[in-house]
Amino acid sequence: MQRLSNRLSRNLRTMSTSTSPTLHKFFVYAPDKTDPDAFVRRLSVRSKHLEGAKKAIADGSIRVGGALLTPESLLSDDKKMIGSTFIFEAENIETVKKAIESDIYYTSGVWDPERVVILPFVAATPFP
Repeated sequence: MQRLSNRLSRNLRTMSTSTSPTLHKFFVYAPDKTDPDAFVRRLSVRSKHLEGAKKAIADGSIRVGGALLTPESLLSDDKKMIGSTFIFEAENIETVKKAIESDIYYTSGVWDPERVVILPFVAATPFP
């Protein structure tokens, strides 16, 4: 009986000390390529990109995300998208890199892979 009690106690300690993985936040800057057809490519795959983004938002991977616009877009009804930015939450930077590299904007040549930036991020304000 004592051995059973010790084993149960040990199992309970193991269960209570096992934790889920530590998640870190990462800032992602993904500018579009600047060739004349980049915007057309963006629009042609945008719905597929948004489908993937919705899934990543639902699973908590993307905490905040959106399109980057030209400064002139603020004064115009014509909003010209020129890139994307995100705050990801993941175990490590490799997970974020893999998510970015599998996005349709990356694989279809919308984002400029030479200029994508992924950095650890610490928020100074609460997240929505």
